[in-house]
Amino acid sequence: MGRTRKRSTRAKRVVAASVALVLGGGGLIAVNVYASAGEGRRGSEESGERTSYSTIDCPDVAEELREVPEGARGAVDRELATLDNQITVAYQRFAENRERIEQDPAFAEQQILTPLENERLTILQRIALLTDQQSLEGLAPCTLRADDDAPAEGDGEDEGGDGQDGGQDEGQDEGQEGDGEGGDDQEDGEGAAGNGPEASDFVDIRSVQPNVKTPRQRSGASRGTFSTDCGRNENGKFNPDNVIVAPGVSNGAHHMHDYVGNQANDAFAGDDDLARGRTTCRNQGDRSTYYWPVLRLQNGQDEDDAEADGGGKDQNVGEIQTPAQVTLNFVGSPVSKVTAMPRFLRIITGDAKAFTNGDANANASWSCTGFEDRQLKDKYPICPEGSKVVRTFRFQSCWDGRNIDSANHRTHVAFADPASGRCGDGFRAIPQLVQRIVYDVPPGPGFAVDSFPEQLHKPVTDHGDFINVFDQRLMKRLVSCINEGRRCT
Repeated sequence: MGRTRKRSTRAKRVVAASVALVLGGGGLIAVNVYASAGEGRRGSEESGERTSYSTIDCPDVAEELREVPEGARGAVDRELATLDNQITVAYQRFAENRERIEQDPAFAEQQILTPLENERLTILQRIALLTDQQSLEGLAPCTLRADDDAPAEGDGEDEGGDGQDGGQDEGQDEGQEGDGEGGDDQEDGEGAAGNGPEASDFVDIRSVQPNVKTPRQRSGASRGTFSTDCGRNENGKFNPDNVIVAPGVSNGAHHMHDYVGNQANDAFAGDDDLARGRTTCRNQGDRSTYYWPVLRLQNGQDEDDAEADGGGKDQNVGEIQTPAQVTLNFVGSPVSKVTAMPRFLRIITGDAKAFTNGDANANASWSCTGFEDRQLKDKYPICPEGSKVVRTFRFQSCWDGRNIDSANHRTHVAFADPASGRCGDGFRAIPQLVQRIVYDVPPGPGFAVDSFPEQLHKPVTDHGDFINVFDQRLMKRLVSCINEGRRCT
Protein backbone atom coordinates (compact mmCIF):
# COMPACT_ATOMS: atom_id res chain seq x y z
CA MET A 1 0.00 0.00 0.00
CA GLY A 2 2.85 2.35 -0.70
CA ARG A 3 1.32 4.05 -3.69
CA THR A 4 -1.78 5.85 -4.76
CA ARG A 5 -3.38 6.55 -8.08
CA LYS A 6 -4.87 9.64 -9.59
CA ARG A 7 -8.08 9.20 -11.50
CA SER A 8 -7.39 8.64 -15.16
CA THR A 9 -9.32 9.91 -18.17
CA ARG A 10 -10.20 6.30 -18.91
CA ALA A 11 -11.59 5.92 -15.38
CA LYS A 12 -13.72 8.99 -15.98
CA ARG A 13 -15.20 7.43 -19.09
CA VAL A 14 -15.82 4.08 -17.39
CA VAL A 15 -17.70 5.64 -14.48
CA ALA A 16 -19.56 8.12 -16.64
CA ALA A 17 -20.77 5.25 -18.80
CA SER A 18 -21.63 3.02 -15.86
CA VAL A 19 -23.81 5.57 -14.11
CA ALA A 20 -25.50 6.75 -17.33
CA LEU A 21 -26.47 10.12 -15.90
CA VAL A 22 -28.18 12.94 -17.68
CA LEU A 23 -27.79 16.20 -15.81
CA GLY A 24 -29.54 19.38 -16.77
CA GLY A 25 -32.20 21.88 -15.96
CA GLY A 26 -31.87 21.31 -12.23
CA GLY A 27 -33.15 17.74 -12.56
CA LEU A 28 -31.43 14.41 -12.70
CA ILE A 29 -32.26 11.21 -14.54
CA ALA A 30 -30.43 8.00 -13.81
CA VAL A 31 -30.73 4.77 -15.74
CA ASN A 32 -30.02 1.63 -13.71
CA VAL A 33 -27.17 3.23 -11.83
CA TYR A 34 -25.87 -0.04 -10.44
CA ALA A 35 -26.41 -3.55 -11.69
CA SER A 36 -28.64 -4.39 -8.78
CA ALA A 37 -28.30 -7.59 -6.86
CA GLY A 38 -31.23 -6.36 -4.83
CA GLU A 39 -33.80 -6.02 -7.62
CA GLY A 40 -35.03 -9.61 -7.46
CA ARG A 41 -35.24 -9.49 -3.68
CA ARG A 42 -37.19 -6.26 -3.76
CA GLY A 43 -39.71 -7.76 -6.18
CA SER A 44 -40.13 -10.76 -3.92
CA GLU A 45 -40.68 -8.51 -0.94
CA GLU A 46 -43.42 -6.65 -2.79
CA SER A 47 -45.17 -9.95 -3.47
CA GLY A 48 -45.03 -10.76 0.25
CA GLU A 49 -42.96 -13.91 -0.18
CA ARG A 50 -39.92 -12.89 1.86
CA THR A 51 -38.14 -10.03 3.59
CA SER A 52 -34.91 -8.54 2.31
CA TYR A 53 -32.22 -7.85 4.91
CA SER A 54 -29.36 -5.41 4.52
CA THR A 55 -26.97 -5.89 7.43
CA ILE A 56 -26.24 -7.16 10.93
CA ASP A 57 -27.03 -4.70 13.72
CA CYS A 58 -25.15 -5.10 17.01
CA PRO A 59 -25.10 -2.81 20.08
CA ASP A 60 -21.98 -0.63 20.22
CA VAL A 61 -20.33 -1.69 23.47
CA ALA A 62 -17.79 1.16 23.44
CA GLU A 63 -20.59 3.70 23.67
CA GLU A 64 -21.72 2.11 26.96
CA LEU A 65 -18.32 2.40 28.64
CA ARG A 66 -17.88 5.53 30.73
CA GLU A 67 -15.27 4.44 33.28
CA VAL A 68 -12.34 2.19 32.48
CA PRO A 69 -9.32 1.96 34.81
CA GLU A 70 -6.30 3.52 33.13
CA GLY A 71 -4.30 0.32 33.45
CA ALA A 72 -7.04 -1.70 31.76
CA ARG A 73 -7.75 0.64 28.86
CA GLY A 74 -5.44 -1.07 26.36
CA ALA A 75 -6.84 -4.50 27.16
CA VAL A 76 -10.41 -3.22 26.87
CA ASP A 77 -9.69 -1.61 23.50
CA ARG A 78 -8.29 -4.91 22.23
CA GLU A 79 -11.40 -6.75 23.42
CA LEU A 80 -13.59 -4.16 21.67
CA ALA A 81 -11.58 -4.72 18.48
CA THR A 82 -12.27 -8.44 18.81
CA LEU A 83 -16.00 -7.66 18.95
CA ASP A 84 -15.65 -5.68 15.71
CA ASN A 85 -13.83 -8.58 14.09
CA GLN A 86 -16.58 -10.98 15.16
CA ILE A 87 -19.20 -8.75 13.53
CA THR A 88 -17.13 -8.56 10.34
CA VAL A 89 -16.88 -12.34 10.12
CA ALA A 90 -20.59 -12.74 10.87
CA TYR A 91 -21.51 -10.14 8.25
CA GLN A 92 -19.43 -11.95 5.64
CA ARG A 93 -21.32 -15.18 6.43
CA PHE A 94 -24.58 -13.25 6.17
CA ALA A 95 -23.60 -11.80 2.79
CA GLU A 96 -22.59 -15.22 1.46
CA ASN A 97 -25.96 -16.71 2.52
CA ARG A 98 -28.25 -13.74 1.87
CA GLU A 99 -30.59 -15.54 -0.54
CA ARG A 100 -30.97 -18.50 1.79
CA ILE A 101 -31.63 -16.21 4.77
CA GLU A 102 -34.40 -14.41 2.90
CA GLN A 103 -36.06 -17.73 2.20
CA ASP A 104 -35.46 -19.09 5.71
CA PRO A 105 -34.72 -16.45 8.41
CA ALA A 106 -34.33 -19.27 10.94
CA PHE A 107 -31.07 -20.14 9.18
CA ALA A 108 -29.62 -16.76 10.17
CA GLU A 109 -30.75 -17.18 13.77
CA GLN A 110 -29.26 -20.64 14.09
CA GLN A 111 -26.11 -20.32 12.00
CA ILE A 112 -25.11 -16.67 12.35
CA LEU A 113 -26.83 -14.71 15.12
CA THR A 114 -26.76 -17.31 17.90
CA PRO A 115 -23.07 -18.21 17.38
CA LEU A 116 -22.25 -14.48 17.23
CA GLU A 117 -24.13 -13.84 20.48
CA ASN A 118 -22.20 -16.63 22.22
CA GLU A 119 -18.87 -15.25 20.98
CA ARG A 120 -19.80 -11.74 22.10
CA LEU A 121 -20.91 -12.99 25.49
CA THR A 122 -17.43 -14.33 26.24
CA ILE A 123 -15.79 -11.00 25.34
CA LEU A 124 -18.37 -8.97 27.26
CA GLN A 125 -17.75 -11.01 30.38
CA ARG A 126 -14.04 -10.25 30.10
CA ILE A 127 -14.70 -6.53 29.59
CA ALA A 128 -16.97 -6.49 32.66
CA LEU A 129 -14.18 -7.99 34.76
CA LEU A 130 -11.59 -5.54 33.39
CA THR A 131 -13.80 -2.53 34.08
CA ASP A 132 -15.42 -3.77 37.31
CA GLN A 133 -18.80 -2.98 35.79
CA GLN A 134 -22.18 -4.59 36.10
CA SER A 135 -22.91 -7.34 33.63
CA LEU A 136 -22.79 -6.30 29.98
CA GLU A 137 -24.52 -9.47 28.82
CA GLY A 138 -27.55 -7.56 27.56
CA LEU A 139 -25.35 -6.16 24.76
CA ALA A 140 -24.58 -9.62 23.35
CA PRO A 141 -27.57 -10.22 21.02
CA CYS A 142 -27.48 -8.87 17.47
CA THR A 143 -30.27 -8.68 14.92
CA LEU A 144 -30.77 -8.56 11.17
CA ARG A 145 -31.90 -5.22 9.79
CA ALA A 146 -34.47 -5.27 7.03
CA ASP A 147 -33.76 -3.09 4.02
CA ASP A 148 -36.52 -0.65 4.93
CA ASP A 149 -35.59 -0.32 8.61
CA ALA A 150 -34.45 3.19 9.50
CA PRO A 151 -31.39 3.56 11.76
CA ALA A 152 -32.13 4.19 15.39
CA GLU A 153 -32.75 7.83 16.14
CA GLY A 154 -29.92 9.46 18.07
CA ASP A 155 -30.96 11.45 21.12
CA GLY A 156 -28.13 13.93 20.69
CA GLU A 157 -27.51 13.92 24.44
CA ASP A 158 -24.29 11.93 24.54
CA GLU A 159 -21.80 14.18 26.23
CA GLY A 160 -19.06 15.21 23.86
CA GLY A 161 -20.72 13.76 20.80
CA ASP A 162 -24.02 15.36 20.03
CA GLY A 163 -23.36 15.73 16.34
CA GLN A 164 -23.44 19.53 16.50
CA ASP A 165 -20.66 21.54 14.94
CA GLY A 166 -21.38 25.08 15.89
CA GLY A 167 -24.53 25.37 13.81
CA GLN A 168 -23.46 23.69 10.60
CA ASP A 169 -25.79 20.72 11.06
CA GLU A 170 -28.81 22.87 11.85
CA GLY A 171 -31.38 22.69 9.09
CA GLN A 172 -29.83 19.67 7.40
CA ASP A 173 -32.94 17.57 7.80
CA GLU A 174 -34.96 20.30 6.14
CA GLY A 175 -32.42 20.54 3.35
CA GLN A 176 -32.62 16.79 2.73
CA GLU A 177 -36.38 16.41 2.68
CA GLY A 178 -37.66 15.71 -0.78
CA ASP A 179 -34.19 14.96 -2.03
CA GLY A 180 -35.38 12.14 -4.22
CA GLU A 181 -33.74 13.70 -7.24
CA GLY A 182 -30.69 11.58 -7.79
CA GLY A 183 -31.91 8.99 -5.33
CA ASP A 184 -35.51 7.83 -5.16
CA ASP A 185 -36.02 7.61 -8.93
CA GLN A 186 -32.96 5.42 -9.30
CA GLU A 187 -32.98 1.65 -9.06
CA ASP A 188 -31.90 0.49 -5.64
CA GLY A 189 -28.74 -1.56 -5.87
CA GLU A 190 -25.39 -2.26 -4.41
CA GLY A 191 -22.05 -0.70 -5.21
CA ALA A 192 -19.08 -2.52 -6.66
CA ALA A 193 -18.17 -3.89 -3.24
CA GLY A 194 -21.45 -5.79 -3.07
CA ASN A 195 -22.33 -4.09 0.21
CA GLY A 196 -23.16 -0.57 -0.91
CA PRO A 197 -23.52 2.23 -1.40
CA GLU A 198 -26.93 2.29 -3.07
CA ALA A 199 -28.10 4.80 -5.62
CA SER A 200 -30.45 6.25 -2.99
CA ASP A 201 -27.40 7.26 -0.94
CA PHE A 202 -26.71 10.03 -3.49
CA VAL A 203 -28.48 13.34 -4.06
CA ASP A 204 -28.08 16.16 -6.57
CA ILE A 205 -26.58 18.99 -4.51
CA ARG A 206 -28.69 21.49 -6.49
CA SER A 207 -31.86 20.00 -4.98
CA VAL A 208 -30.65 20.75 -1.43
CA GLN A 209 -31.64 24.03 0.19
CA PRO A 210 -28.90 26.19 1.81
CA ASN A 211 -28.68 25.08 5.44
CA VAL A 212 -25.43 26.38 6.92
CA LYS A 213 -25.76 28.81 9.81
CA THR A 214 -22.63 30.48 11.11
CA PRO A 215 -22.60 31.23 14.87
CA ARG A 216 -22.68 34.93 15.66
CA GLN A 217 -19.36 36.30 16.92
CA ARG A 218 -19.78 37.84 20.35
CA SER A 219 -17.68 40.16 22.45
CA GLY A 220 -14.54 38.35 23.57
CA ALA A 221 -14.54 35.93 20.62
CA SER A 222 -11.25 34.51 19.36
CA ARG A 223 -11.38 35.34 15.66
CA GLY A 224 -8.03 34.23 14.31
CA THR A 225 -7.07 31.22 12.18
CA PHE A 226 -4.00 29.02 12.13
CA SER A 227 -3.43 26.89 9.02
CA THR A 228 -1.05 23.95 8.77
CA ASP A 229 -0.08 22.47 5.40
CA CYS A 230 0.56 18.72 5.63
CA GLY A 231 -0.03 17.72 2.02
CA ARG A 232 -2.62 15.45 0.42
CA ASN A 233 -1.08 12.06 1.18
CA GLU A 234 0.75 12.20 -2.12
CA ASN A 235 3.18 9.59 -0.80
CA GLY A 236 0.35 7.09 -0.30
CA LYS A 237 0.52 6.26 3.41
CA PHE A 238 -2.39 3.92 4.10
CA ASN A 239 -3.25 1.31 6.68
CA PRO A 240 -6.44 -0.20 8.15
CA ASP A 241 -5.35 0.43 11.75
CA ASN A 242 -6.76 2.87 14.27
CA VAL A 243 -4.28 3.70 17.01
CA ILE A 244 -6.92 5.66 18.97
CA VAL A 245 -9.73 3.11 19.04
CA ALA A 246 -7.80 -0.14 18.61
CA PRO A 247 -4.19 0.35 19.76
CA GLY A 248 -2.05 -2.73 19.26
CA VAL A 249 -4.53 -4.36 16.85
CA SER A 250 -3.68 -4.79 13.17
CA ASN A 251 -6.64 -4.03 10.90
CA GLY A 252 -8.53 -2.60 13.85
CA ALA A 253 -10.57 -0.35 11.54
CA HIS A 254 -11.47 -2.91 8.84
CA HIS A 255 -11.19 -0.04 6.36
CA MET A 256 -8.29 1.90 4.90
CA HIS A 257 -7.24 5.33 6.17
CA ASP A 258 -5.47 8.22 4.47
CA TYR A 259 -2.76 9.75 6.69
CA VAL A 260 -1.18 13.18 6.55
CA GLY A 261 1.19 14.64 9.07
CA ASN A 262 2.87 12.07 11.31
CA GLN A 263 4.29 9.14 9.35
CA ALA A 264 4.86 6.85 12.36
CA ASN A 265 1.15 6.22 12.82
CA ASP A 266 0.09 2.61 12.86
CA ALA A 267 -1.67 0.37 15.38
CA PHE A 268 1.45 0.02 17.51
CA ALA A 269 2.58 3.66 17.69
CA GLY A 270 2.89 5.06 21.20
CA ASP A 271 3.29 8.70 22.18
CA ASP A 272 7.09 8.43 22.03
CA ASP A 273 6.90 6.99 18.50
CA LEU A 274 4.68 9.87 17.40
CA ALA A 275 6.97 12.43 19.06
CA ARG A 276 9.92 11.07 17.05
CA GLY A 277 8.00 10.44 13.83
CA ARG A 278 8.65 12.21 10.57
CA THR A 279 5.94 14.59 9.42
CA THR A 280 4.64 15.69 6.04
CA CYS A 281 3.67 19.05 7.54
CA ARG A 282 5.56 22.00 6.16
CA ASN A 283 6.10 23.34 9.66
CA GLN A 284 8.15 20.64 11.35
CA GLY A 285 6.85 21.73 14.74
CA ASP A 286 3.57 20.03 13.79
CA ARG A 287 4.00 16.28 14.08
CA SER A 288 0.28 15.75 14.62
CA THR A 289 -1.49 12.89 12.89
CA TYR A 290 -4.58 13.55 10.79
CA TYR A 291 -6.43 10.61 9.25
CA TRP A 292 -9.77 9.64 7.69
CA PRO A 293 -11.29 6.79 5.63
CA VAL A 294 -10.11 6.79 2.02
CA LEU A 295 -12.53 7.62 -0.77
CA ARG A 296 -12.62 5.14 -3.65
CA LEU A 297 -13.82 5.33 -7.21
CA GLN A 298 -15.92 2.19 -7.71
CA ASN A 299 -15.04 1.78 -11.37
CA GLY A 300 -14.19 -1.93 -11.47
CA GLN A 301 -10.47 -1.21 -11.29
CA ASP A 302 -8.64 -3.04 -8.49
CA GLU A 303 -6.42 -1.16 -6.06
CA ASP A 304 -3.24 -2.67 -4.59
CA ASP A 305 -5.19 -3.76 -1.52
CA ALA A 306 -7.76 -5.84 -3.43
CA GLU A 307 -6.63 -8.97 -1.56
CA ALA A 308 -5.62 -7.26 1.69
CA ASP A 309 -7.13 -6.55 5.10
CA GLY A 310 -8.96 -3.24 5.12
CA GLY A 311 -9.34 -3.47 1.36
CA GLY A 312 -10.96 -6.25 -0.64
CA LYS A 313 -10.97 -8.66 2.28
CA ASP A 314 -13.23 -6.21 4.12
CA GLN A 315 -15.32 -5.40 1.02
CA ASN A 316 -13.67 -2.04 0.36
CA VAL A 317 -12.96 -2.03 -3.38
CA GLY A 318 -12.01 0.39 -6.12
CA GLU A 319 -9.28 2.92 -6.82
CA ILE A 320 -8.22 5.01 -3.84
CA GLN A 321 -8.48 8.69 -4.74
CA THR A 322 -5.77 11.16 -3.82
CA PRO A 323 -7.46 14.36 -2.63
CA ALA A 324 -7.19 17.32 -4.94
CA GLN A 325 -6.85 19.57 -1.89
CA VAL A 326 -6.61 19.21 1.90
CA THR A 327 -6.88 22.19 4.21
CA LEU A 328 -6.31 21.95 7.96
CA ASN A 329 -7.41 25.05 9.84
CA PHE A 330 -7.63 25.72 13.57
CA VAL A 331 -10.23 28.34 14.49
CA GLY A 332 -11.41 29.99 17.68
CA SER A 333 -14.52 30.24 19.82
CA PRO A 334 -17.37 32.65 18.96
CA VAL A 335 -17.63 33.69 22.61
CA SER A 336 -14.22 33.40 24.31
CA LYS A 337 -10.49 33.00 24.04
CA VAL A 338 -9.09 29.49 23.59
CA THR A 339 -6.51 27.60 25.65
CA ALA A 340 -3.78 25.30 24.38
CA MET A 341 -4.54 21.67 23.57
CA PRO A 342 -2.53 19.22 25.66
CA ARG A 343 0.06 17.27 23.71
CA PHE A 344 -1.20 13.84 22.55
CA LEU A 345 -4.84 14.87 22.93
CA ARG A 346 -6.92 12.43 20.88
CA ILE A 347 -10.15 13.48 19.16
CA ILE A 348 -12.54 11.53 16.95
CA THR A 349 -15.29 13.37 15.12
CA GLY A 350 -18.15 11.47 13.53
CA ASP A 351 -19.08 7.83 14.05
CA ALA A 352 -17.79 4.95 11.92
CA LYS A 353 -20.85 2.92 12.98
CA ALA A 354 -23.53 5.57 12.59
CA PHE A 355 -25.58 3.46 10.17
CA THR A 356 -26.36 0.97 12.95
CA ASN A 357 -25.77 3.25 15.97
CA GLY A 358 -27.97 6.11 14.81
CA ASP A 359 -26.80 9.63 14.09
CA ALA A 360 -26.18 10.99 17.61
CA ASN A 361 -22.44 11.20 16.93
CA ALA A 362 -22.52 11.63 13.14
CA ASN A 363 -20.74 14.85 12.30
CA ALA A 364 -18.93 14.75 8.96
CA SER A 365 -20.63 16.61 6.11
CA TRP A 366 -20.59 16.41 2.32
CA SER A 367 -20.99 19.09 -0.31
CA CYS A 368 -19.65 20.40 -3.62
CA THR A 369 -17.41 23.31 -4.48
CA GLY A 370 -19.59 26.30 -5.25
CA PHE A 371 -22.39 24.88 -3.09
CA GLU A 372 -20.82 24.71 0.36
CA ASP A 373 -23.70 26.58 1.95
CA ARG A 374 -25.52 23.25 1.46
CA GLN A 375 -24.17 20.46 3.64
CA LEU A 376 -25.28 16.81 3.69
CA LYS A 377 -24.78 14.38 6.57
CA ASP A 378 -26.46 11.20 5.35
CA LYS A 379 -26.14 11.54 1.55
CA TYR A 380 -23.29 11.71 -0.91
CA PRO A 381 -23.50 14.73 -3.22
CA ILE A 382 -23.90 14.55 -6.97
CA CYS A 383 -21.99 17.61 -8.12
CA PRO A 384 -22.54 19.45 -11.42
CA GLU A 385 -19.90 19.28 -14.11
CA GLY A 386 -16.91 21.39 -13.05
CA SER A 387 -17.73 21.13 -9.32
CA LYS A 388 -15.74 18.92 -6.96
CA VAL A 389 -16.84 16.75 -4.01
CA VAL A 390 -16.03 18.20 -0.57
CA ARG A 391 -15.82 16.41 2.79
CA THR A 392 -15.73 18.60 5.90
CA PHE A 393 -14.90 17.56 9.47
CA ARG A 394 -15.40 19.96 12.36
CA PHE A 395 -13.81 18.59 15.50
CA GLN A 396 -14.91 19.07 19.09
CA SER A 397 -13.77 22.41 20.49
CA CYS A 398 -14.26 21.91 24.25
CA TRP A 399 -11.93 19.92 26.50
CA ASP A 400 -12.46 18.67 30.07
CA GLY A 401 -9.12 20.16 31.17
CA ARG A 402 -7.76 16.83 32.46
CA ASN A 403 -7.75 13.90 30.05
CA ILE A 404 -6.15 13.34 26.65
CA ASP A 405 -8.52 10.42 26.01
CA SER A 406 -11.52 8.67 27.59
CA ALA A 407 -12.99 5.19 27.83
CA ASN A 408 -15.27 5.68 24.81
CA HIS A 409 -12.85 8.15 23.16
CA ARG A 410 -15.54 10.86 23.30
CA THR A 411 -16.41 12.17 26.74
CA HIS A 412 -13.12 14.02 27.39
CA VAL A 413 -14.07 16.46 24.60
CA ALA A 414 -17.36 18.04 23.56
CA PHE A 415 -18.93 20.39 21.05
CA ALA A 416 -19.82 23.89 22.11
CA ASP A 417 -23.52 24.59 22.56
CA PRO A 418 -24.81 25.38 19.04
CA ALA A 419 -27.03 28.20 20.25
CA SER A 420 -24.71 30.02 22.65
CA GLY A 421 -21.32 28.86 21.38
CA ARG A 422 -20.23 28.16 24.96
CA CYS A 423 -18.60 25.06 26.39
CA GLY A 424 -20.45 23.12 29.06
CA ASP A 425 -19.65 23.18 32.76
CA GLY A 426 -16.19 21.81 33.48
CA PHE A 427 -15.04 22.23 29.86
CA ARG A 428 -12.79 24.89 28.37
CA ALA A 429 -12.53 26.17 24.79
CA ILE A 430 -9.63 24.89 22.70
CA PRO A 431 -8.74 25.57 19.05
CA GLN A 432 -11.20 23.80 16.76
CA LEU A 433 -9.73 21.73 13.94
CA VAL A 434 -11.64 22.07 10.67
CA GLN A 435 -10.58 19.64 7.93
CA ARG A 436 -11.71 20.21 4.36
CA ILE A 437 -10.92 17.52 1.77
CA VAL A 438 -11.69 18.03 -1.92
CA TYR A 439 -11.88 15.32 -4.61
CA ASP A 440 -11.99 15.54 -8.38
CA VAL A 441 -14.27 12.59 -9.19
CA PRO A 442 -16.69 12.12 -12.09
CA PRO A 443 -20.15 13.64 -11.60
CA GLY A 444 -22.78 11.25 -10.27
CA PRO A 445 -22.76 8.09 -8.17
CA GLY A 446 -19.70 5.89 -8.39
CA PHE A 447 -17.63 6.73 -5.32
CA ALA A 448 -17.77 5.81 -1.63
CA VAL A 449 -15.81 6.06 1.59
CA ASP A 450 -14.37 2.94 3.16
CA SER A 451 -16.32 1.53 6.09
CA PHE A 452 -16.75 -1.45 8.35
CA PRO A 453 -18.34 -4.08 6.07
CA GLU A 454 -21.69 -4.09 7.89
CA GLN A 455 -21.95 -0.28 7.67
CA LEU A 456 -22.53 -0.57 3.90
CA HIS A 457 -20.37 2.42 2.90
CA LYS A 458 -23.06 4.84 4.07
CA PRO A 459 -22.00 8.51 3.98
CA VAL A 460 -23.28 9.02 7.55
CA THR A 461 -20.44 6.77 8.78
CA ASP A 462 -17.74 9.21 7.67
CA HIS A 463 -15.37 10.30 10.44
CA GLY A 464 -12.02 11.91 11.13
CA ASP A 465 -9.26 11.31 13.69
CA PHE A 466 -6.64 13.64 15.15
CA ILE A 467 -3.81 13.33 17.65
CA ASN A 468 -2.16 16.60 18.68
CA VAL A 469 1.63 16.38 18.40
CA PHE A 470 2.39 20.10 18.09
CA ASP A 471 5.51 21.08 19.95
CA GLN A 472 4.98 23.50 22.85
CA ARG A 473 6.37 26.51 21.04
CA LEU A 474 4.20 26.11 17.95
CA MET A 475 1.05 25.39 20.00
CA LYS A 476 1.67 28.61 21.93
CA ARG A 477 1.95 30.50 18.64
CA LEU A 478 -1.23 28.84 17.33
CA VAL A 479 -3.21 29.94 20.39
CA SER A 480 -1.83 33.48 20.23
CA CYS A 481 -2.76 33.83 16.55
CA ILE A 482 -6.33 32.69 17.19
CA ASN A 483 -6.84 34.78 20.33
CA GLU A 484 -5.35 37.90 18.74
CA GLY A 485 -7.50 37.62 15.61
CA ARG A 486 -4.62 37.01 13.19
CA ARG A 487 -4.27 34.61 10.26
CA CYS A 488 -1.14 32.53 10.62
CA THR A 489 0.57 29.52 9.05
